[in-house]
Amino acid sequence: MFSHIMVGANDIEESKVFYDAVLGAMGCKPGVIDEKGRCFYFTKYGIFAISKPIDGEPACTGNGSTIGFAAEDSAAADAWHAAGLANGGTTCEELPGVRESASGKLYLAYLRDPAGNKICACHRIG
Repeated sequence: MFSHIMVGANDIEESKVFYDAVLGAMGCKPGVIDEKGRCFYFTKYGIFAISKPIDGEPACTGNGSTIGFAAEDSAAADAWHAAGLANGGTTCEELPGVRESASGKLYLAYLRDPAGNKICACHRIG
């Protein structure tokens, strides 16, 4: 069901040390920091990531967090996005579309739910 989980952090290096340790204890390789300063942990089950909030505000409970849901294809992600807008959600980030990432091409659609939580539909291309 999930493609990835991202949580906010004010100090990426400090958080990386912590997550390298706790996730490493379960056999996960150390996190990889991308060109945007985000840290990613890749597993065969999904991705966990830490990032400073995009809005520039300090990370706090929920600020900077994204819950990603796996989509079978771009049409499913678009349908997910439309259903969210029709049921009290609001669009955020860029419009749904293809993005390049450290893990390849992704089709992403972002929303905030009625409570303000940021969620994403993610289809991995190829």
